[in-house]
Amino acid sequence: MPTALIVDDDTTFRLAISDFLGDNGYTVRDAGDCAGARAALREALPDLLAIDLVLPDGSGLDVVATLPVEAATRVLVMTGHPSVETAIAAVRGRVDEYLVKPVGLADLGAVLSRLTPETEAAGTPPRPAASKSQPPRLIFGESAAMRELEDRIDRVAPMDATVLIQGESGTGKELVAAEIHRRSQRPGRLVAINCGAIAENLITSELFGHEKGAFTGAERRHAGIFERAAGGTVFLDEITEMPAELQVNLLRVLETGSVTRVGGNREIPVDVRIIAATNRNPDVAVREGQLREDLYYRLMVYPLRVPPLRERPEDVLQLAEHFLAQQNDAYGTAKRLTEAAATRLAAHSWPGNVRELKHAIQRMYINADGDLDADTIPAGFERPPLWDRNSLDLSVGTPIAEAERRLVLATLEHFGGDKKLAAQTLGVSLKTIYNRLNSYAAEGAWQEDGDDAEQAP
Repeated sequence: MPTALIVDDDTTFRLAISDFLGDNGYTVRDAGDCAGARAALREALPDLLAIDLVLPDGSGLDVVATLPVEAATRVLVMTGHPSVETAIAAVRGRVDEYLVKPVGLADLGAVLSRLTPETEAAGTPPRPAASKSQPPRLIFGESAAMRELEDRIDRVAPMDATVLIQGESGTGKELVAAEIHRRSQRPGRLVAINCGAIAENLITSELFGHEKGAFTGAERRHAGIFERAAGGTVFLDEITEMPAELQVNLLRVLETGSVTRVGGNREIPVDVRIIAATNRNPDVAVREGQLREDLYYRLMVYPLRVPPLRERPEDVLQLAEHFLAQQNDAYGTAKRLTEAAATRLAAHSWPGNVRELKHAIQRMYINADGDLDADTIPAGFERPPLWDRNSLDLSVGTPIAEAERRLVLATLEHFGGDKKLAAQTLGVSLKTIYNRLNSYAAEGAWQEDGDDAEQAP
């Protein structure tokens, strides 16, 4: 059985990645900082090292540099702080894969599928491969809204039609895309990219690839996601966050079925299906200039809407039981959800949707010595919904900047300081949240222990 070491100071994220790798056949260890990572590496070298760049006591790349030259360990860097400098450092180092947070299941699955064949091609002794099981199936629930969504997925999946998925943050748009790809039977893999999570000066190369020498630091040819997804599906998450000039290039790919690498002059045919997603109303995005109208019509061949969890409350407990079962399977336990806890979960409005529910169950599981009772529910769980204007105590005439500050800080507090979840709920990038917090800190309006405010991407 292959082994993996996950190094990240975000406990919830580390747990989620560990669960996914465990489901794919890995024996997983984890650490929350550089010191813990080095101790784990001295104990045993893993087949896969998945590590964050920014850790409480140093850089993840410094840990990677301590790996013995002869080690067969494959390295995956995962970071919420992307930059040209760190990307170049990763490419020049012994990093095999580089993912930008938030990391989706499709991204991680694609990485696992690439690492094994590359190892064998390099002539190194083959290691046990990760499980070839199908991507996790979407939990549709029993609500009428989800039965209708499943029917529409069944209809469009076998076709090559472009799909635009619309839904609030945390509703499961990426899982819908994965389910469409799984049912399509296309021979290639699903390759995903979050258009709002990658720096503008990197996204062109990530989408279309680049030739060696195309720019400073481009020391080898790089295939973009359209080439890597040959015969499969490209999932463009948060399409309205894509820079306008790149939307023109994407439109050309849709029209011609070919890409041109940065620094290249040859058109490369690509056989891919396009699925895009947004947490915004696409009609509004077009009116506000965030989405080109011609691209909008190209993507809207078959629209799908994923309903928020508050519109299907009958699915809450089924999802909660599913997430709890995942925790029990991962750690060999048999914890249950008590009736008191279930009652409070069912009554919650879930502004963060399915993602918020999953994180709540993970935290309850960690807090519980035995069954998950009401007292294991995270603090602040029953505060008023974020869309209730009275909960922010805003009065007429409040400056927009001040209203925004209160909303950002209230959302961050609601989710226990989880910046990633706050960004997803507010429909902005993680970079935007860090920039706002840095600004508030400079004004003396916000303070956090540690140096997070200085680590904005």
